[in-house]
Amino acid sequence: MFGYRVPAPDEAMLISGGRRGLGGAPFRVVTGHGKFVVPFFRKTRFLSLAMCEAEVTETCVTKQGISLHVRAVIAFKVGNDSESIINAGQRFLSDQEQMSVLTGRIFAGHLRAIIGSMTVEEIVTERQKLAAEVLDTSKVEMAKIGLIVDSLQIQSIDDGDTGYIAAMSAPHKAAIQRQAQIAQAQATQASVEAEQAAARKQAEYARQTAVVQAEYSAEVDRAQAQAAQAGPLAQAHAQQEVLAAQTELAERQAELRQQQLVAEVVKPAQAEAERVRILAAAEAQRMKIQAEAAASYDRVALDRMIIDQLPQIVKEAAGGLAGANVNVLNGADGLGEIAAGLVSQGLTILDSVRHNLNGGQDKSDNDNDTGLLQLRSGKDRMPGDDGPVNVD
Repeated sequence: MFGYRVPAPDEAMLISGGRRGLGGAPFRVVTGHGKFVVPFFRKTRFLSLAMCEAEVTETCVTKQGISLHVRAVIAFKVGNDSESIINAGQRFLSDQEQMSVLTGRIFAGHLRAIIGSMTVEEIVTERQKLAAEVLDTSKVEMAKIGLIVDSLQIQSIDDGDTGYIAAMSAPHKAAIQRQAQIAQAQATQASVEAEQAAARKQAEYARQTAVVQAEYSAEVDRAQAQAAQAGPLAQAHAQQEVLAAQTELAERQAELRQQQLVAEVVKPAQAEAERVRILAAAEAQRMKIQAEAAASYDRVALDRMIIDQLPQIVKEAAGGLAGANVNVLNGADGLGEIAAGLVSQGLTILDSVRHNLNGGQDKSDNDNDTGLLQLRSGKDRMPGDDGPVNVD
């Protein structure tokens, strides 16, 4: 935009021509933002705030009077505060390259002063101390011109042809060389010992390898000999084991066949025979029960019929005796025998009838019935019954 100016991040914008700046400075300082600047009435300039470098190469005389060539590098820049920018702008705005020249000259003077108060040994062994003292003595002077130092590095120190530094370092070099030789000798000895140990290990390994190979060869020979000797025996054992296995297999098959026959033939036949036996026994039992029931029924019926007909038979026998001439010799006992005889005749007649009805079966039953009739006919007499019974 016309009249609007913005400084770069590493720049400070200095505006002159208007009101005065901080502390009566002839310009105003603007950093980090833009600002409107009236053309023709205001003038704008820019001061670099970037890092700068100054190199110093100076011949300095030490406290011992020995000349040393010292080379150092200084890193510096314009301070970020307004006071430092104003101081630097008033001194270097028109020629900013002069900052490096002036900084180098300032540090060269301080470097000569500091080295003049130190010995060569201190300078060589304590470079950091030398740099710190130079920085401390230059801070105030650098601040006056608006510059700050970030770092100071002593790059080299050389005594030229005097050889002082070399002589100073000779004992250290000798000690270092001696230590190096000792270390080299130790390393060589360690290397020799390591080679010897390696040779011994290799020899031991070769010996052990030979022993192992010999033992292995002997074991192989023994195994081969045993195999050659044990070949026929092993074959015979193998055949024997095969025969035993075949025999066991045959026996097992026979047992399985026997079990199969038992399961397929014997067990069904036994079951069928048992079924037939059970059925026959049941049928015989049934027929026996029926026969016993029938015989029992016939006896009961016949006895019932005898009992029913006995009065009639006795009546008929008594009617036959009605006109008979009967002499009773033993009184009442004789009459009893006569009555018993009538009953016996009736039973004989009924027995004949029953025999005809039964078809002559069960002779033992008839014998029993005959005994019964004899008993009923009075064959067995009571004691004292000795009189005869006559029936005409």
